[in-house]
Amino acid sequence: MEPYPLTFEPILVDKVWGGRTLERFGKQLPPDISIGESWELADLPDSIPNGKSVIANGPLAGQKLDENFPLLIKFLDACDNLSVQVHPSVEYALAHRESHLKSEAWVILDTTPEGLIYVGLKQGTTEEALRNAIEQNTVPELLNEINVQKGECYYLPSGTCHALGAGVLVAEVQTPSDTTFRVWDWGRTGRTMHVDQAMECIDFDAPIESFDSPTPMQCGPFETTLLVETPYFSAERITAVNDASMELVVDQTPAVLMVVEGHAKIEHAISVEAPAGTTVLLPIGLRHATLHLAEGASVLRFDVPVKTMIA
Repeated sequence: MEPYPLTFEPILVDKVWGGRTLERFGKQLPPDISIGESWELADLPDSIPNGKSVIANGPLAGQKLDENFPLLIKFLDACDNLSVQVHPSVEYALAHRESHLKSEAWVILDTTPEGLIYVGLKQGTTEEALRNAIEQNTVPELLNEINVQKGECYYLPSGTCHALGAGVLVAEVQTPSDTTFRVWDWGRTGRTMHVDQAMECIDFDAPIESFDSPTPMQCGPFETTLLVETPYFSAERITAVNDASMELVVDQTPAVLMVVEGHAKIEHAISVEAPAGTTVLLPIGLRHATLHLAEGASVLRFDVPVKTMIA
C-alpha cells in the first residue's frame, strides 16, 4: 500500500487539573469531566493501558498504531497547576526496566497574563533542602518561575524538576513514556507522591537553562521558526504569510504536523482537511502530497533524527 497521511482518534485523559479548553480545537469532550490531555499520537508500550492511537482515516482506519513510533504528541490544558514532578533520567531508566526515559518540550499555544511554568531548581538547592520544602509546603520557593508568552518553546530534559502552571495551554512533544514521579501537589490530597524515586532522578547540579526566543525566517510565503532541536526530536513552526502551498516529501524518517492556528489541507490521493487541533503523521515514503495553508494558519512540525529511528 502506498503511504498516505494518517490521522488518529484523540485519546482524552481526565486530570484533576484539566478543563474544557480543548473544545476549541474540535475535541469532543465528555460532559462534566475535566480533560487535561489529548494524546494526539501515541505508540506506548503494551503495559500502558489505552496507550496506542487508533488510525481514523483511509484503508487503515480502525487499526492501532504499533510501530514503536519514538514520539508522543499531546495537547495539555492546565486549568490548575500540575504537580511539581520529574521524569526518569537515563541512569534511572537503565536501572529500572519498568520506567522509561522522558524528555519533552512545551510550545505555548495560549496563556493568561499570569500564566507561569516552573523549570528546574534554583542553583544550590540540595536534596535535603528540597525534602524540607516538601514537608513545609514551600517547594515553589526553590523553583525557577517563568511568566510565559504565546509562541514560546521550552525544552525539559529528563531529570528536570518542573510544573505547568494554571492558565497555560501547550502542545507537548516527548519521548514515548508516561512515567512521572510527583514531588509535591500544591496541597491537593489523594494522589500518590513518589518523592524517593524523584530524588534519584532529579539533576541537582543542572545549570540554569536559558530560553531565548528564536528568530523567524522568511521563506517565500512562509515564516519558519526552529523552536528546539534535541537528540530525540526537533520542532519547527511554519506560518503562512498568505495563502500558500508546499510539497511534502518524507524520506528517511517520519514527520508529524500539528495544526495550531487556522486551517490546513494535505492534498493527496487520500487527502486530509486539517482545521486547528488536527495532528497528521507523514509516514516514510510519502509522495505526491501537498500542504496547503490558509493565510495566517500555523502548523508545528515535529521530526525525528535519523539515528533515533535506526536505534
